Amino acid sequence: MSLDLQPAYVLHSRPYRDSSALVDLLTLRDGMQRVVWRGAKRGRGVKPQAFTPLLLSLYGRGELKTLQQAEVAGSHLRLQGEALFSGLYLNELLVRLLSSGDPQTLLFSAYQTALEQLATERAVQPVLREFEWQLLELMGYGFSLEVDAAGAPLQPQALYQWDAEHGLRSSQHDQPGLLPGSGLLAMANGDWQHPAALHTAKRLMRKALAVHLGDRPLFSRQLFAGKP
Repeated sequence: MSLDLQPAYVLHSRPYRDSSALVDLLTLRDGMQRVVWRGAKRGRGVKPQAFTPLLLSLYGRGELKTLQQAEVAGSHLRLQGEALFSGLYLNELLVRLLSSGDPQTLLFSAYQTALEQLATERAVQPVLREFEWQLLELMGYGFSLEVDAAGAPLQPQALYQWDAEHGLRSSQHDQPGLLPGSGLLAMANGDWQHPAALHTAKRLMRKALAVHLGDRPLFSRQLFAGKP
């Protein structure tokens, strides 16, 4: 009987009992899955290694499934330095924010693309900001970067504040934490060469993600020393 293999990536792994591991996976068809990976710490079989494209099958009816078969489906992406911390950051975001079992085919593709970009010489900050924005949109928490909460087009010279219920609001008062319209529009257009784009995007994504992450800090951000 042929097994129904599907593409997947390991997001997080930790020891479980004598030789197994509890592994958080991002799968193409079944979204986030937590599985028991038997024999993860012994033998010559495939190991639960992050940033390696896999084909695998699972069995079980509950939330905690068991790995049935795993095959390596491509080259391990050797991320180093800032790119490695960035990959760990993406993995932690997904583990913290995704619900188990929700299909995430578009998000799987976005994650795969982000990893491939991190493995090149592309600057990591645009990769992170683009993935964060895609993550929010695909989870249903996106908002416009071209019009404000009142429906008016964003103005480059204006300042805006962001709130979880309404998105971007025009502000007439200069106060800490405001976002320049020029940076928001550059972000919307993917113009990362604009001097305000990356700084604006980082501040905006921090605010938008914090609503869903809660108070518990991200370990990968500590590795980054505050850079993501």
